[in-house]
Amino acid sequence: MRIGLVAGPWITVPPAAYGGTERVVDSLARGFAAAGHEVLLAAPSDSICPVPRVARMRPSAPEELNLAKAELSHVARAYKGLGGVDIIHDHTLAGPLYLHRPEKIPVVTTIHCRLDAEAADIYGAIARKASVIAISRDQASHAPDVPVARVIHHGMDASSVPLGTGSGGYLCFVGRASPDKGLLEAVAIARQAGIPLRIAVKMREQDEVGYFRDVVAPILGPNEDFVGEVDDATKYRLMGDAVAFLNPIQWPEPFGLVMIEALATGTPVIGTAVGSAPEIIDHGTTGYLGEMDQLAGFVQRAAGLDRKACRRAVEERFSEERMVNDYLRLFSGLVGGTTPAGVPHAAGLHQNL
Repeated sequence: MRIGLVAGPWITVPPAAYGGTERVVDSLARGFAAAGHEVLLAAPSDSICPVPRVARMRPSAPEELNLAKAELSHVARAYKGLGGVDIIHDHTLAGPLYLHRPEKIPVVTTIHCRLDAEAADIYGAIARKASVIAISRDQASHAPDVPVARVIHHGMDASSVPLGTGSGGYLCFVGRASPDKGLLEAVAIARQAGIPLRIAVKMREQDEVGYFRDVVAPILGPNEDFVGEVDDATKYRLMGDAVAFLNPIQWPEPFGLVMIEALATGTPVIGTAVGSAPEIIDHGTTGYLGEMDQLAGFVQRAAGLDRKACRRAVEERFSEERMVNDYLRLFSGLVGGTTPAGVPHAAGLHQNL
């Protein structure tokens, strides 16, 4: 197949540091190519993903994050350069609604955001002419009227991630500087458990900087070590040396990619049982999930979990190969005409899990 991939305009593929969606797009592009398919990627021009790319795209523009004008311009350029493909996999919000996309070419779009009321309106409209993919059962459950063609969990290539020993004697937190991510809660858990906490956070946007400056920084003390935003190699070392990874999220996160990254290093995850977390973490095997007042009590138990079992969970259930194959099966059916553009929501929930 000739597969067109559309990434967003704001962050390179792959991302230099933080960027979950772009990391997934990079994995898909490489995986589709490795499986013998032709891939044409529409991404910011400063991307380095090693597949053929649409010409005349603009450079990444993180300062324009979530601005409609930037996304619409990016989408117009992307679709202009995607002639000749058999199927388009679009990871933008605007692209599947673009009026001038190639006729009779199936479009698949993956939902990377929370399916709140506004997003449900948009994806409900998209589903009339495109196949909509949810990234967790929990995500799909928040908008039961949106026809979801498949639920396909994210995956990653763990082969280059070192298996850590957990010998650092600390807990770690990696995420955005946002109240949704549970950084304050992670600080409280580590203090209650009596174990140091190492913190790596992204804070580029104004709201992230303000939240960290006004809310987080004033409460940090000698038990916390703030290391800032880190690259992949540093992140995996940080995770791998940790006793456990803290993920006390405060919102129904559609898919916690950072959780499978921690598991890939062999580090168990301790977090709240909300959003996609129960679909990723096997309670008592790869980590512990519960209410906030329970989490500190799980730290010593997590230290005794089998780190190789954590790694196996990624290799067996959240691998890049499994994710790529799930999409390719769908693409093949759409291109061959054996799969309709959308299926009833309830049926989609039982696919590929």
